[in-house]
Amino acid sequence: MKINFNNRDPVYVQVVRYFKEQIAIGMLEKGQEIPSRRELASMLKINPNTAQRAYKEMEEQGLIHTEKNYPSRITNDEVVLSKVRTELIVEAVDSFVQSIRSINVPVDELLELIKEKYNSSENERKELE
Repeated sequence: MKINFNNRDPVYVQVVRYFKEQIAIGMLEKGQEIPSRRELASMLKINPNTAQRAYKEMEEQGLIHTEKNYPSRITNDEVVLSKVRTELIVEAVDSFVQSIRSINVPVDELLELIKEKYNSSENERKELE
């Protein structure tokens, strides 16, 4: 488990985002056991209270569940899991639109540039495999 922490966002938020990304790409599956709070803190070299806060946030969002004396697990709720991917996409698009809006690029031109970039990065990824 490796997270490249930034200085902009609280660490616990970055941990939650990491788990969401892992769920969205299928690396974490429904019902899968996840490390304990202490294990996570040790693995990521973060404060145990930060790990606790991240787990509390994920529990409140329904991403994980913890029963007494059992390890925490990714939720089995398909609705919650399907929303994770959509949430990440919408977040990325909102951020992109906000940053590009000031340049006043026509939508058609912007979409063409996005298609080109997306396809070229996909081709590069395939070449590396």
